[in-house]
Amino acid sequence: MFIGAENAGRIRGVSLVVGSAVLFASAGVFTKLIPSDAWTILFWRGLVAAVFLSVFLGVRGRLLDQLLRMGWSGLAAACLSSLGSAAFIPAFKATTVANVTLIYTASPFLAALVAWAAIGERPSRRCLIAALAALGGVAVIFGAPTPVASLRGDLLALWMTVCMASVMVLYRRYPDTPAVGPVVLSSLMLLPFGLVFSDPIDASPGEIPLLTAFGLCFAMAGVALVAGARLLPSSETALLSVMETPMAPLLAWVLLTEIPSLRSLAGGTMILAALVWYVRWAGDP
Repeated sequence: MFIGAENAGRIRGVSLVVGSAVLFASAGVFTKLIPSDAWTILFWRGLVAAVFLSVFLGVRGRLLDQLLRMGWSGLAAACLSSLGSAAFIPAFKATTVANVTLIYTASPFLAALVAWAAIGERPSRRCLIAALAALGGVAVIFGAPTPVASLRGDLLALWMTVCMASVMVLYRRYPDTPAVGPVVLSSLMLLPFGLVFSDPIDASPGEIPLLTAFGLCFAMAGVALVAGARLLPSSETALLSVMETPMAPLLAWVLLTEIPSLRSLAGGTMILAALVWYVRWAGDP
């Protein structure tokens, strides 16, 4: 059957975005499977991702362009991404994969609130309703009686979500900021801290394949998302990216036998429903 160029582009875009969601969803499983501490994981993930992305951009002849066009907005995006990543891996170590993933799902709505406060971009009534529903879901997750360590993990996940929401606002305010260059810089920024707070060079040989695979998955997920987003409407990209939310706890359940609490599932359902409802009718007031 003949497939037109437009349909072929859409199929490729959907495949890339769905693939990125699957790769992003694996982060919690990788973190839980690797016995090393969070800073060792951050070091190796950052090193592998930085090398892969630099080679990727170099082959395409875009590495120098990405670095030269970053400017202060690209530097700010890299710093915010580093702060978020520094909380992301420790959050998985302290709480469940489901909690981290479900809290992060609220990031588009936190971004809308940050944009309202920081750059005066007033969200639509529909967005405000969805944001309140999503924040209600986060409150439900936090309301569960949990050990102190798990609460710390949830707070780290919330901090990571605020950082990434701020990155979204930054790109909204400065759309010419390159996408991949700041990710490379962000990965490199964490390397010195990994050496200070841990001893990543002494990671056991058996962990190196997992650490390398984690870094490659992280890098490829970012490249696939950017490439796929260019072939699809923004609303469709956002909706397909939501697949990460149910997929991450599912992978944790299958591979780690980690079962989320009913309260986490209830809060996550609220967040996910708010996001799908908003994206599905994003054009309405």
